Amino acid sequence: MQRMGPRGFLTDAEKQNLPTVSWALIKRILSYMTPYTGKFILVFLTIIFSAMLGLMPSITTGRIVDEALVGGDMVLLIRLLFIALATLTASQLVTVLTAYLNAWISQHIIYDMKNQMYGHLQRMSHAFFTSERQGDIITRMNTDISGVSSVISGTMSSILSNIATVVTTLAALFGLNGKLAIIGILAIPLLILPTRTAGRTRWKLLSQSQAKNDELNQLINETLSVSGSMLTKLFTREEQEYNRFVQVNGEVTQFALKEQLSGRWFRLLMGIFTQLGPLLIYFAGGWLIIIHGETGLTVGVITAMVALVNRLYRPVESLLNIQVDFTRSLALFTRIFDYFDREIEIESPTHAVKPDLTGADIVYEHVRFGYTEDVEILHDIHFTVRSGEMAAIVGPSGSGKSTIINFLPRLWDVDGGRVTIGGVDVRDFDLTYLRSQIGMVSQDTYLFNGTIRENLLYAKENATEEELIAACKAASIHDFIMSQPDGYDTQVGNRGLKLSGGEKQRISIARVILKDPKILILDEATSALDSISESAIQDALEVLMQGRTSIVIAHRLSTVMAADQILALSDGVIAQSGRHEELLEQGGVYQMLFDTQFGRMLQDEKA
Repeated sequence: MQRMGPRGFLTDAEKQNLPTVSWALIKRILSYMTPYTGKFILVFLTIIFSAMLGLMPSITTGRIVDEALVGGDMVLLIRLLFIALATLTASQLVTVLTAYLNAWISQHIIYDMKNQMYGHLQRMSHAFFTSERQGDIITRMNTDISGVSSVISGTMSSILSNIATVVTTLAALFGLNGKLAIIGILAIPLLILPTRTAGRTRWKLLSQSQAKNDELNQLINETLSVSGSMLTKLFTREEQEYNRFVQVNGEVTQFALKEQLSGRWFRLLMGIFTQLGPLLIYFAGGWLIIIHGETGLTVGVITAMVALVNRLYRPVESLLNIQVDFTRSLALFTRIFDYFDREIEIESPTHAVKPDLTGADIVYEHVRFGYTEDVEILHDIHFTVRSGEMAAIVGPSGSGKSTIINFLPRLWDVDGGRVTIGGVDVRDFDLTYLRSQIGMVSQDTYLFNGTIRENLLYAKENATEEELIAACKAASIHDFIMSQPDGYDTQVGNRGLKLSGGEKQRISIARVILKDPKILILDEATSALDSISESAIQDALEVLMQGRTSIVIAHRLSTVMAADQILALSDGVIAQSGRHEELLEQGGVYQMLFDTQFGRMLQDEKA
């Protein structure tokens, strides 16, 4: 995620990616706030009330000086002090109420947007997740949407509060004395301009310091990681890396020192300029009273004017940064809406069907496909898998074997031709029904971070204990599970990392057995198993495939030889099809695969 500049300044990246402001964008943002209109009105009223209450301490201070202290009225002094305390307390309570309302609204909008985003992403096609970086998805889902809270409770409330404060304060200033009010307003730029100039200087130094810090962190990460440390030792580069670290660390120290010293000079200047405005008002007030003898002006009024002018500084500075805050807020929503606007490419049609798949053949009719429009990787794929039969797809790595089987559960859709089950195009099926009828074991086995039981129940959440055990026995994994201290409640770790590849694969197969699908897809399902494990599970797979239509991608000869039909894929076309003995007699692609891949495995098995 890109780094943001401090308040009032945009980074170069932010300047290059300024969002396009349009009424449609504003209207879309407001649509998320519409359900909470009543509470937004209440927030607005509390902000106005808080701004009016905030005037009272300053005005009361003037009365304390003129009427109580100069007039020598102790009773009035106590009463005015009590009023000042009461209004201050009330103002703080209203501020707390405003903060609560803002937090309530923002968190509920985040809740709505996260639900919408998660639901939308769940419906996105497999292509979306293969092309988008996982970190970007998590950032949009969590960081960007959570950032909406700062927009609502921060930016929007801050703008309303600052406007209310400025308007009420200006009204009070001119109500007390118009001449001093003008002088006080003219003094405000003397406070703001140095702040922005010093802030820009600090931001430049901070950016340079951060860039060097990034370089230092990268150096540490590379050289002190397990692999980096080993490489450093093997090539005896310890001294060179140390010298490089000393150099970069020295540059980091210099930038940090400049930034900190710059901050101290800035605070020194601000201390001077903060007092300059009040001094001008005191001077002007003294000039009017002493030189011109203006009777309507009192010490109390001057004191109140100084307090009110000081009250103007922060809100005016903040309002000058509206453009930056507004731009960042729009950019945040633009990133979120970018995902919402991504087309859901694969979903159920309007009149989806749920045909009975008993005895249904699978037919690929002149299928064409390419991951990009200009590069087609599959050309005129045409074959039939009869009901209850097993077809094995073989071919060189990267030839498109996995792509072909991904058309069945509609992880991808064909660009040309069609794939049918029982004569019905898979694109006409109800998507949930279609995928519920297909069981798939891929070579990249994925387990959720939970227990073995939870991962199995993902296939059938209401499965009984007997069904779990039967499925795991069929997959030759039950004995291993029972050997664990927690049995079926054993934690598998993130992505199943606490288990071996073979154990994960067998749990994955047990999960498909539990699903009891009509159609099976095995994408190198035994690739992660050793010979003993494969032998133990091969019988279970054969039992599982009985009576089911199966498509298998395999590099193991035993699996290929058991197929009713072998499809040899080469250069994006089905080059040969038939049984093992027939294809060997024909020669060609299958013969080449047998000699280079299957034959070598056969020799290894004999050895």
